[in-house]
Amino acid sequence: MARISERILAVYLSYTAVLALVLPLQKGQTGKVLAANAGVFCAYALFWTLARRRPKAQWATVVRDWMPLAVMILCYHEMGWFAQPHTQFRLENAWVAWDRRLLYGWGLKPAIELAGPVLPSILELSYLLVYALPVFMMSMIYAYRRLDAADIFLTIYILGLCLAYAQFPFWPSEPPRTVFPGRDLPAFITPIRKLSLWVLARQGIHTSVFPSAHVSGAVAAALAARRIFRDKPWLRIGVPVYATLVAFATVYGRYHYAADAVAGAATGFASCALGLWLLKRA
Repeated sequence: MARISERILAVYLSYTAVLALVLPLQKGQTGKVLAANAGVFCAYALFWTLARRRPKAQWATVVRDWMPLAVMILCYHEMGWFAQPHTQFRLENAWVAWDRRLLYGWGLKPAIELAGPVLPSILELSYLLVYALPVFMMSMIYAYRRLDAADIFLTIYILGLCLAYAQFPFWPSEPPRTVFPGRDLPAFITPIRKLSLWVLARQGIHTSVFPSAHVSGAVAAALAARRIFRDKPWLRIGVPVYATLVAFATVYGRYHYAADAVAGAATGFASCALGLWLLKRA
């Protein structure tokens, strides 16, 4: 029987296939989306065929736990294929006004930079490590032998990302560091920031920054950690603290607008509530 997280992926991939047929994508992009999604469905069909022969085989459980993390990478890059030409910055101009009130009017930027590059470096590292967060969480589930909780984490986390990704085509936008070059940037260009910018230059997409999937995924993981690791304070408390750092890092580093971070956090909370409801009904 398919897990809730696997059903969510199936619904999301079906959704993107419909979008690819409806939206005016660049030449060849529709075929890429449909082929990629078909490939995922075929991979799962092959997995289920092999797993049925030995339903209790350990390898099947391991593949089932980790395969969705690989599929989520595809889901992210697939959203980049939906990017449309974007020359009007109406949303960005509205959002940046709120950011400047937060950064300067409320003193967030000078407060972060008060102790020099220490806190900016911590924030930049938090932002960069988001890519490793699902691997870390699944590793902790294995290390503490909470394998029964794997689908709880995957359901909440995948919803956190998919609910954000699903909105990207409808909020075309670019990050503040590119729309407003040289404005409001961190005072310290740390090596970690240079690495983050290098990664984004090669792996970033240009469909939308709203809501922030960095924040929605981190918040979703934090809420899952609070449920799965209630007896492990370093995870129950540590992952939510980390998610908070990610939210501040996205705005301070000019990777996202504050509106993106707030919407991302709301998406993360919504994904937890929806995920737990789906798991309860299963």
